[in-house]
Amino acid sequence: MGTVVIKFGGSSLSTTDKIKNAARRIIAEKENGKKVVAVVSAMGKTTDQLLTLAGEITARPAKREMDMLLTTGEQVSISLLSMALTEMGAEAVSLTGWQAGIITEKVHNNARIVDVKADHIEKILQEGKIIVAAGFQGVTEDGEITTLGRGGSDTTAVALAAALKAERCSICTDVTGVFTSDPRYVPKARKLASISYDEMLELANLGAGVLHPRAVEFAKNHSVSLEVRSSSENEEGTVIEEEASMEKNLIVRGVAFEDDITRMTVFGLKNEITGLSSVFSTLAANQIDVDIIIQSQTDNGTNLSFSIKDKDRQEAIEVLEKEKESIGFDHIECETGLSKVSIVGSGMVSNPGVAAKMFAVLAENGIESKMVSTSEIKVSVLVDAEQMKPAAQHLHDAFELGALEETAAQ
Repeated sequence: MGTVVIKFGGSSLSTTDKIKNAARRIIAEKENGKKVVAVVSAMGKTTDQLLTLAGEITARPAKREMDMLLTTGEQVSISLLSMALTEMGAEAVSLTGWQAGIITEKVHNNARIVDVKADHIEKILQEGKIIVAAGFQGVTEDGEITTLGRGGSDTTAVALAAALKAERCSICTDVTGVFTSDPRYVPKARKLASISYDEMLELANLGAGVLHPRAVEFAKNHSVSLEVRSSSENEEGTVIEEEASMEKNLIVRGVAFEDDITRMTVFGLKNEITGLSSVFSTLAANQIDVDIIIQSQTDNGTNLSFSIKDKDRQEAIEVLEKEKESIGFDHIECETGLSKVSIVGSGMVSNPGVAAKMFAVLAENGIESKMVSTSEIKVSVLVDAEQMKPAAQHLHDAFELGALEETAAQ
């Protein structure tokens, strides 16, 4: 009897009717002869509501206390879904992240999973029961409750699938799979039958919200069979695998975009070698992710520009200003109101001219590229926020991604 892990996001559990629908999907897997672990997020907008409550108390809540607060959302989901399963005649056991053996690093709000102690889960599965585990949360070795950051339930599901050597991990969402772009903003976006781990990882990191980046990374590192499919519709989803088996003719396979980006510039770094390392070491020590990086030389030293999320801007300024003397810089300036637009595709490696075409398309449509970042399979640009959606649409059209059929191209 094989094991499957099936994850339901918050929108798939936003009402009691949807919880009952999830329970029916889980029971169907059980009736197909599988041992089932369901991983769930908090219902609907519960996390946002909890964040609002915290904001009414303090503008700067302690990260530890935020983890204590936010983990309650998933506990509501696991108990209600377990009740629904029991009501339908199945034996189910709900487990918090720590009860499920999810061990994390000692970081609040954005912890990484370092181990899964699956003995307890395996014992329950052997008893023939369905497990409903809370996503997004874990515990440190010394007993501190932690959360995994937005979308962390995906990572929980993949980590459990790896630990249990599951046949597959299904991420059930309110979309039917992975699309060439966000169909809410790019009407011609089409579903992909399959996509490689590397391409999906780039898309997830670049703003495609269908999967959490750490989940994709975990799946790739542990060779977890991963799929994204609808939680309500019975149709084939998108398979994430080592090498996409379909649509190999596509050079660019997706267009991703992300708003609320800040360009931060540190002016007048006195010592380029130690200054660069000091800036990024300081930000990393405070769990602030940096993306696109550009440096330039002036008579007054080195100017260093990089992009970060808007939500991290104030903290980034504070931690750098605190270390201003040891780092050695003049001042910091920020440009807000920016967005990032990216094209992704493994075919870009062997097809020169993709970046040139991208910049030509943007220029033809009067869209300025303010910062640029490239890798073997992606090109990203920062643009003004109001240009984000037009840029994504123009690039999607230019690379003919809308010409795909809804199913795999043959």
